Amino acid sequence: MNTLLDPAILFFVFGVAAGIFKSNLEIPRSIAKFLSLYLLMALGLKGGFALAKSGMDTSVAISLGAALAMAFLVPTLGYALLKNRIARFDAAAVAAAYGSVSAVTFVTAIQLLEAGGLNFGGHMTVAMVIMESPAIIMAVLLANANRQRLAQQGQGSAGGFSLRKILHESFTDGAHLLLIGSMIIGYVSGEAGKTMMQPFAGDLFKGLLAFFLLDMGLMVARNFAEARKTSGFLLLYAAVGPWVHASIALSLAVVLKMPVADAAMLMVLSASASYIVVPAVLRYAIPEANPSLYFGLSLGITFPMNILLGIPTYIHAAKWALG
Repeated sequence: MNTLLDPAILFFVFGVAAGIFKSNLEIPRSIAKFLSLYLLMALGLKGGFALAKSGMDTSVAISLGAALAMAFLVPTLGYALLKNRIARFDAAAVAAAYGSVSAVTFVTAIQLLEAGGLNFGGHMTVAMVIMESPAIIMAVLLANANRQRLAQQGQGSAGGFSLRKILHESFTDGAHLLLIGSMIIGYVSGEAGKTMMQPFAGDLFKGLLAFFLLDMGLMVARNFAEARKTSGFLLLYAAVGPWVHASIALSLAVVLKMPVADAAMLMVLSASASYIVVPAVLRYAIPEANPSLYFGLSLGITFPMNILLGIPTYIHAAKWALG
């Protein structure tokens, strides 16, 4: 499929190859952090502009509510399943990656829907952005709670467990706050803001995304040896989990009587895993987690599986259940 020849994805592959061959190619950390923050700002703006254009009505509210529910449910299930099988910091990060979404998977699904004559609501683009946040919040909450737990066991000097402190740290984390703030700014500024920000948030996006994925490819290669030591359970989770998540999303869509195309998009979003926003946040918010796990599983297994098999199946299932 042409998506697999996307230059940004190929730069990731190139980064992995460079890392495997132990090249001295390296993206300076200050530039890598800028790229992460840029991507968060651009995605937030895109969501805000889309929400300002679509407006709100009952059907939109129902679809966004379903997306928000899945955004909390998927990472909750993932963490509950993984926390006793791998390190808890890694469990929180992997759960966040699978609770969040893949923009490239989303765009591919749009193309397939349009080719099949199905028109989805424009608000589902907003759903994509909304579904980025809850999993990140939960991951940072869980990581902070784990740090407090370790401190109480004598592995640190932190004080007692403080929910207020954890909530404050989680909701004011700089990278995640930038995503939310950018979305609000995009909504308030609307179409005029979109026109003004197009050179920054639109024209530059693809190139800087490629640069970001090059850096992530290098990171995955550097952590590959450690990732190979993990059990096959994580590989099974990466391959089977998305189908379970999509099935739950379809059940919810049937109960809410969502339109076929919107239901298909909800399934796609629920089954996808983030390799942009979540790595951008977690590499700084949860440095204890291994990037080769949450990034490698989502992009190396779940992404191609969804592109080749998942999306057509999700669309067919939505037609069968709601058509």
